[in-house]
Amino acid sequence: MTPELFRTVGFVEALSLLLLLFVAMPLKYIGGYPQAVSVVGMVHGVLFLAYASLGMLLLDELGWGYRRLALACCIASIPFGPFLFDRVLFPKRQAALE
Repeated sequence: MTPELFRTVGFVEALSLLLLLFVAMPLKYIGGYPQAVSVVGMVHGVLFLAYASLGMLLLDELGWGYRRLALACCIASIPFGPFLFDRVLFPKRQAALE
C-alpha cells in the first residue's frame, strides 16, 4: 500500500460525495428519480469504507495516530473536505506541483 493510493481513493471518494449531493439528490427530489441516490450512495459508501480501511492500513507508514485517521474520516464526510485535507497532509507534493 502506498500513500499515493490513499490520496487517489480520497480524491475519488470526494468526487463521489459531490456527485451524490449535487447530482443524485436533485435527481431524486426534483426529477423524481430515487434510484440515482441508491446507486451513487452505494458507490460512495464503498469508496468511503475503502478510504477508511486504507487509512488504517497506512497508519504506521504515514506516521499517523488514530486521531489523525479519525480526523481524515470526519473530513471525508464534508464536501470538498478531502481536497483540503490532502493539501494539509501532503504539502511537499503540492509544492512540487507548483
